[in-house]
Order: sequence, then structure tokens, then C-alpha cells
Amino acid sequence: MVSDELMLKIENVSKIYKLGEIGGTTLRESLQRIKAKILKKEDPTKKIGAKNYNKGEKFKALDNISLEIKKGERIGIIGHNGAGKSTLLKLISRVTGPTEGNIYLNGRVASMLEVGTGFHHELTGRENIYMNGAILGMTKKEIDAKMENIIDFSEVRQFIDTPVKRYSSGMYVKLAFSVAAHLDSEILIMDEVLAVGDMAFQNKCLDKMKEVSEQDNRTILYVSHNMNTIRQLCDRVIVLGHGTILFDGDTESAISVYLNSSFDESTTFYDTKGLERPKTASRDLLIESVEYVDIKSSNVYRGDKIKIRLKWRCYKSISNYFLRISVRTHNDSTIGTLLSDNLFDCVENNVYLADFFIDTKLLAKSRLFLGFAFLQRDDSGNVIAIDVLRRVCPLYIDESSSQFDFFNSWSEKTWGYVHFPADLITYKRLK
Repeated sequence: MVSDELMLKIENVSKIYKLGEIGGTTLRESLQRIKAKILKKEDPTKKIGAKNYNKGEKFKALDNISLEIKKGERIGIIGHNGAGKSTLLKLISRVTGPTEGNIYLNGRVASMLEVGTGFHHELTGRENIYMNGAILGMTKKEIDAKMENIIDFSEVRQFIDTPVKRYSSGMYVKLAFSVAAHLDSEILIMDEVLAVGDMAFQNKCLDKMKEVSEQDNRTILYVSHNMNTIRQLCDRVIVLGHGTILFDGDTESAISVYLNSSFDESTTFYDTKGLERPKTASRDLLIESVEYVDIKSSNVYRGDKIKIRLKWRCYKSISNYFLRISVRTHNDSTIGTLLSDNLFDCVENNVYLADFFIDTKLLAKSRLFLGFAFLQRDDSGNVIAIDVLRRVCPLYIDESSSQFDFFNSWSEKTWGYVHFPADLITYKRLK
């Protein structure tokens, strides 16, 4: 059993999925797959970049996990894509059950696992608030007492009586977080969803989570790839890798374990098709690979010009999009950005290749990572994400000293302190 101070106890939990079996799809999708198989065509329901598995093949998402979480703790859960983070949260939220082991909860759980979780698309924002409160066992009177605070915090008062199917992803997230944070629950679970909201709202959410943890003594479980938000919120961090716990302890040590585990100097080619993307990215095109060209490792000397080759496939014809390459420190702060001067166009079902140079003379000796994003501006000037890879390639700049110290003077949180000149070498369509 779980004591009053122990909110969550996980004992030897494993989760095994049998891949390729029926389940989780509609009859229409099943018929589409059968037809494609008969005609020997590609599965039309398969997600872009998804791997093919043999029917009946087993995948162990979690492997013998055990941990205890006390009342009022703010726990960060970090790890690379496929480490088992979201699976663990789904088990705790009882979205699915463990294959082996036991999970004991001491209180009600409010979770926000992805955009739209817990909302009915045909109901209005207000109706969804009542529905979520009822699921938690609250009375209408209790929900009414919190209604105004929920609406105010969500910043969607104008649309609160509109069906949520008409909400943008940002509005969805704002209302969903507000509902989860304000309704009565002892455990609050958040899975990377704050990345959808704007910067001001993200900071507002982090402050709110700190507040409910300190004032209401609620337990927080927070998954994120953003190490800065992990630092701001969490006092204990769990690092997952291949379904097991690699580390469980203080925040800085955990982040060091996570970042160092991804650094392999010997690799120069990165297959990115199966990597996880933000939920806001349209994925009308997909970066298939990133490669360091003409070097034998990701360990280089300051002053070297690094040639980077990108390969991407367009799944929809797109005009006037551009590339952003971000340079990030080991603690996940952006210190520099390269923006392509030219705008790209692509045709549906075509593959493209481009080579870029990055000049490292502006960088001090450090352990860095590169991120890539294809973006587009709408008629209002807002940036729309098409495909985003936050951390792909490690890069080690080797030199004993430098007259520049951008890591101490860094100030621009979004674009970084250093602006690298766009240096496009070649751009061509492969097929």
C-alpha cells in the first residue's frame, strides 16, 4: 500500500507491445491497409517516418521500472526519443495498463499527455471543463467555484462557448493546461505539451506548476526535452533510456547524464526519419538525414568550416520555406543560428539535397549540438513549423582558449547570441 506521504509507487513495471496486430485503428483504415496489401502498394495509413515491423514482433517500451514519488515533489522525466517517457506517463494516468508489475496511486491524477487529450471535440470549452471536473469526481458546485479562474488563466474567454474543434493548437493547450492545473487533483502530469504555447504562456504555466506544488503540495510529473524548463521547475529528475532508469537524482547531474549519453564523436551520419517531431510541426516535408561531410568525426577545431548535408522529402508541394540551423550548448541554450538566405520550393513526392557550411571561428571550446527546422511565414508574418529536429548532431569544438565567451554573454533565448552567415553551397532535387 501507499502511505499518505507516498503519492506514487511503481514496482517492477514492464510494458510490452505486440507490433503489427489489430488495434487502435478504425475499420476504414483496416480496409485501406488490406486493399493496399492486395495491390502491393504502400500502407496509406502509415505515419511518415514510421518503421515497418513484422506482425507479432514484440517491443519492450519499459523494462522492469521501479520508483517511488512523494507528496509535493516536482519530478522531471527526460530521455531520448523512444526512451519510454510517454509510455510511463500513460501507465500512471491509466490510459493503458502494465504488462508486468504494479502501480499504486495515492490520489487523483490530472494529466495532459498531448494536445486534445481529455477533450471532446464537439463540446464547447466550458462543457469540457465540466466534463473533466466530473471525471475527477468533483461536483458542479465545486467546478463552478473554479470556473472563472480557469477561464481567466486560459486566455480564451472569447471562445469559451465555442466547440473546441474550432480551436487552434495554441488555444487548445492553454485551456487544457488551465483545466488540469485548477481542478482538484493530487498528481499533475505534463508531457511536453507546453512547447505548443507561446513563450509568455509557457513561463506562466511553469509559474503555475511551481505554485500548485508549493501551496497545494501537489505532486508534479513533467516530461520535456527543454533542459531550461526542467531546471526551472524540477527538484528531482529521472533519466530514462531504452525503457530503463539510467539515473534518478538531482537536476544538474541528471541533465549531465542525459546530454552525455547522446554524444558520440565517431558518428557523422544521422538517419532522422524516425525521430520524434513536435506536435505542432505540419510534417508536409520530412528531414530524412543529416551528415557531416569530409570529416571523420564530430570533434573539430575552432576555425574549421563544417560542411553539413541535409536530405529531405516533400509530401506536399510547398513554396517559400526556409531553413534554420540552431547551435545549442550542452545545457540546451541556443547560442547561435544560421538562417538560409534563399527560400526553397518543393514538389510533392520529390527528394531534395542541400549542403551548408558553418564557420566555427565564432565558437569557443565547448560541447555543442545542432538542431534543424524548415519554417515558413504566413501572411501575418508568423513563423509556421513544417519540420523541426531540436537536437540531432553533436559537435565538439576543440581548442584550449578563445577570446570570445558567448556562453557567459549569451542573451537571446530564441535565436542565440551568434548569427552565422548563411553559406549555401549546393541545392538540388534528387528525384
